[in-house]
Amino acid sequence: MIYVQLFLVFLQVGAFSFGGGYAAMPLICAQVVDQYGWLSEKDFADLVTISQMTPGPIAINAATFVGNQLAGIPGALVATIGVALPSCIFVTLLAMLYTKYKDLPVLKDALTALRPAVVSMILVAGLIILIPAIFRSGEVSFADGNFAIRPFVLFVGSVFALRKWKADPILVMVSCGVIELIAQLIL
Repeated sequence: MIYVQLFLVFLQVGAFSFGGGYAAMPLICAQVVDQYGWLSEKDFADLVTISQMTPGPIAINAATFVGNQLAGIPGALVATIGVALPSCIFVTLLAMLYTKYKDLPVLKDALTALRPAVVSMILVAGLIILIPAIFRSGEVSFADGNFAIRPFVLFVGSVFALRKWKADPILVMVSCGVIELIAQLIL
């Protein structure tokens, strides 16, 4: 039964995550945290971090991680196939249609109209990751000890390095890890 649930959950995610992996994160969270309770919000934030740090598309990495957590390697395979299958079908069909109708104004207008929705999904995914990283309780609250200063400083520094200096994202991630390791050893 878990294999069928995993396949169907990630088939839905794959079918409705327009905008890429980060846009899929709210959909995955709604399913694996809110609806099925397979992961806690903190575990989900860790999942997103791990999925980002490993090679490959974030939605596929997330599906593989959740499937493996719930049902081992067979679960990982089932969830991964579920999330990838809609893209394989949609992209093949869209490539054929786009090649034929790419100059139609209605198609251009439709793609333009989808952009704000995609950006909002990416923003929500970012907040899902950011809030537990900065607030220890996982909820926005400035109560004593809930606000984690070091992760906030690393976040602001990373944004600055990526936007202002156009730093290599891998270098930024490694630097943050090294800074945190040094801070943990010192403190």
